[in-house]
Amino acid sequence: MEELSADEIRRRRLARLAGGQTSQPTTPLTSPQRENPPGPPIAASAPGPSQSLGLNVHNMTPATSPIGASGVAHRSQSSEGVSSLSSSPSNSLETQSQSLSRSQSMDIDGVSCEKSMSQVDVDSGIENMEVDENDRREKRSLSDKEPSSGSEVSEEQALQLVCKIFRVSWKDRDRDVIFLSSLSAQFKQNPKEVFSDFKDLIGQILMEVLMMSTQTRDENPFASLTATSQPIAAAARSPDRNLMLNTGSNPGTSPMFCSVGSFGASSLSSLGASGGASTWDSYSDHFTIETCKETDMLNYLIECFDRVGIEEKKAPKMCSQPAVSQLLSNIRSQCISHTALVLQGSLTQPRSLQQPSFLVPYMLCRNLPYGFIQELVRTTHQDEEVFKQIFIPILQGLALAAKECSLDSDYFKYPLMALGELCETKFGKTHPVCNLVASLPLWLPKSLSPGSGRELQRLSYLGAFFSFSVFAEDDAKVVEKYFSGPAITLENTRVVSQSLQHYLELGRQELFKILHSILLNGETREAALGYMAAVVNANMKKAQMQTDDRLVSTDGLMLNFLWVLQQLSTKIKLETVDPTYIFHPRCRITLPSDETRVNATMEDVNDWLTELYGDQPPFSEPKFPTECFFLTLHAHHLSILPGCRRYIRRLRAIRELNRTVEDLKNNESQWKDSPLAARHREMLKRCKTQLKKLVRCKACADAGLLDEGFLRRCLHFYGLLIQLLLRILDPAYPAVTLPLSSDVPKVFAALPEFYVEDVAEFLFFIVQYSPQVLYEPCTQDIVMFLVVMLCNQNYIRNPYLVAKLVEVMFMTNPAVQPRTQKFFEMIENHPLSTKLLVPSLMKFYTDVEHTGATSEFYDKFTIRYHISTIFKSLWQNIAHHGTFMEEFNSGKQFVRYINMLINDTTFLLDESLESLKRIHEVQEEMKNKEQWDQLPRPMAE
Repeated sequence: MEELSADEIRRRRLARLAGGQTSQPTTPLTSPQRENPPGPPIAASAPGPSQSLGLNVHNMTPATSPIGASGVAHRSQSSEGVSSLSSSPSNSLETQSQSLSRSQSMDIDGVSCEKSMSQVDVDSGIENMEVDENDRREKRSLSDKEPSSGSEVSEEQALQLVCKIFRVSWKDRDRDVIFLSSLSAQFKQNPKEVFSDFKDLIGQILMEVLMMSTQTRDENPFASLTATSQPIAAAARSPDRNLMLNTGSNPGTSPMFCSVGSFGASSLSSLGASGGASTWDSYSDHFTIETCKETDMLNYLIECFDRVGIEEKKAPKMCSQPAVSQLLSNIRSQCISHTALVLQGSLTQPRSLQQPSFLVPYMLCRNLPYGFIQELVRTTHQDEEVFKQIFIPILQGLALAAKECSLDSDYFKYPLMALGELCETKFGKTHPVCNLVASLPLWLPKSLSPGSGRELQRLSYLGAFFSFSVFAEDDAKVVEKYFSGPAITLENTRVVSQSLQHYLELGRQELFKILHSILLNGETREAALGYMAAVVNANMKKAQMQTDDRLVSTDGLMLNFLWVLQQLSTKIKLETVDPTYIFHPRCRITLPSDETRVNATMEDVNDWLTELYGDQPPFSEPKFPTECFFLTLHAHHLSILPGCRRYIRRLRAIRELNRTVEDLKNNESQWKDSPLAARHREMLKRCKTQLKKLVRCKACADAGLLDEGFLRRCLHFYGLLIQLLLRILDPAYPAVTLPLSSDVPKVFAALPEFYVEDVAEFLFFIVQYSPQVLYEPCTQDIVMFLVVMLCNQNYIRNPYLVAKLVEVMFMTNPAVQPRTQKFFEMIENHPLSTKLLVPSLMKFYTDVEHTGATSEFYDKFTIRYHISTIFKSLWQNIAHHGTFMEEFNSGKQFVRYINMLINDTTFLLDESLESLKRIHEVQEEMKNKEQWDQLPRPMAE
């Protein structure tokens, strides 16, 4: 047959392609599909003429299609499937392939046969060789149809597959493939001795291509691959913008090779962003792929790796054959091995550990094929030096990206996801990346100043990942973006809070994956526990009433740390927890020497330990459940409770500022004409500005603290703590009987006082600000604990701690908080409370006469008011009504109770009469208007 010209071959190929392709992909084939952010969907910007999001098959030859023109999309790097492409047209192509294999087993006429051949021509091998049309059809009939399970793939078909994946040719030059001149010369000279096996051939192909790329830009081998390709924008979803790998004005670019003219110069640009330019600038360094020869080579290797998976999806039966499977496995392995060489700079210039890794932008953009990173870890982890040279720059790059990211966009989660996937990668029982992370010099840096908590956050490797926060004092970008509008309505705040809470949940889940993987790895478990204990010990000052925030970690980091520990503690069984761990000589938690105990002094504690154990070491090695439980307990003490106290202080400051503003406005008629008018106007303006700032800070704190799911987890953990304390008090728990033994168990007496106080303080907070959280399965244990402690006040040495428990019961009273009526009814109807609660409260009513504090005279009135309010409710309950009557008739506490009640009534009546006298005197002075107007007026300061 007469030889066809190149133009005629091209025309026929495009005609077949246009007639055979029935569906066009509508999704970028290598797009790093990301999780949709919370909130309303954001419309994507329409692609311009040079930024088409689909493939125009009429303008693309099969060989120049980025993935073989099949349109089969791969899952991206995420092992959890987070980044998988959801709109891939692979189903239609698989259907075509299956229908093709069926049609080839039937008798069909020449027209249908030709149509079938043109149909699969889209997925054929290298089709740029100028050969006879009959030869071309014969080759397609052998290579493109999916062979049955019993047939074998010929060497010619295997060579076509290799050429297709690597987009190379050693027969003819073409703009759509890379021509390998060296291999071409070898094949012409002696084709049988070019390669010993396909592994050898693959290595020769890759090495020749990569060495060609190290030459001058004029001889860039990848330029031919992009000359006729339709531009594809790899989009990445973001909460407030659509990010794209910039393709520039030149249409010649490939999907993963997002460079203009060459493959490497891709960068992310913001499309349709609302005021996101400044935000983008801070992230662009880490999300931008550097323009250089190394990225050209990486792009090529990554796409070749990706095409292997595409071929497996297109022809699963053929690829399941041992020979083909081994061939594809060799291609993957060689791509990864050469990627390792590129990352080390072996083909260009050697790279140091301080230089940023070329792979980090791909990982942050979620733009790597599924399994690529895992295969890179598997290939390199056995050579320690190579592994460090490749992955230490990657880890450093992810940490730098995490430091610069914020919750004002969803970029913050991508460094977390990338590190999580690295840490989860394991081979056997070993997590290689976890070993590397724990061996970094900054895994647990030594403290150099009194601010050990802030040092740990800023210097430790994981500190950067744990630092994302919604609190205004931690990250001003959040309040500027979400709460900087002219008016903050309740509905807007609620919607924004839900979105921020969703972001926090996503980030914390990734943190849990990271720390959980390090703990699962036996070689790094000790390092992980050491880091967890260091976070707790370095932030002990956060429990103080007045804390210098510059010396401790931020609330955001501590709450993220707490969330992760809560997840680690969910499956802990109390039977495996040793309640004496806090006294263990190998306890990781360092308590302050002046820590107050429940019912013992430090001398008592030391004497008890000496008496109990003597000189012999009785302690067994602490187990992980015990250590994790107590670390979580202390993390609550240093995170959620300081956050609650700060929240209450901020509310108090808002109320005071509101009161000051109202006073200044109401008294404006008195000072507007005075010499201090300017001063008061300036003060009013300053108060309004400060008030606006505090309201916005409160809105951020609402999102961080008033998260119902998070508060429920805290309540559930405190329920576990209560169960542990009740087991100590009465080993027969849950069958507790009152009154308890008069001898306080030494273990309970020696525990830190905040173990009990934190429970009361947390209950006090949620009763006021989130009472709907209170109704959980653990509520029964909480009720029992309150009743047991109030009925056995001798177990607690500090009367103010008992008073706090009384205040919790007071706050749940329906007369104070109607939404907690059910909880209060559970207390008053509890079987243990009906006989002993009333006498115990009467006894405490009298005991608070002397508390030992300088403010005892004033404190007692507040405490007794709480008890009297509780008595009013209990009096309405029939079961307690009978207890009251028994106490009136023969009770030991009733006489003292009545005595104190009469004394207080007399004092308060005297105070009231004195106040009435002063009121009368003021009224008499006001009758003389002239004299009253001349009296000085106190001014609001």
